Amino acid sequence: MSKDHEILADRLNAEPVIFKGCSSSELGMIVGLAIVIWLPLSLLLAWMLGAITMGFGIVGVGVVATVVVMASIFQRIKRGRSDGYYQQWLRIRLQSTGLYRAPWVLRTGAWDIGRTQHAPLPSRNR
Repeated sequence: MSKDHEILADRLNAEPVIFKGCSSSELGMIVGLAIVIWLPLSLLLAWMLGAITMGFGIVGVGVVATVVVMASIFQRIKRGRSDGYYQQWLRIRLQSTGLYRAPWVLRTGAWDIGRTQHAPLPSRNR
């Protein structure tokens, strides 16, 4: 057997896909945000209904549903695109709403140097 075709984890260019096109760090981000959103909402709802322990069940179901839905959305956004595409896409969307300042020039149109007169060329006679 030849060992030329083995894939070594330290030679990968990007994180491997774990679930529905998402890497482990992306899934961790989705789970973290889902918990931050679902925990207070479900505990408040369960408290209003009088069954606090039911809130933890709602958190579990809500987090799993959020992970499945958001992973599907990420999969659709990332399909056929390069690594990190959705991160740039999100930054551009946030800049268009004014919530974030993207580090790229996002202006379209003609560019001008701002001069109204031509600069004199240096003379070649010395």
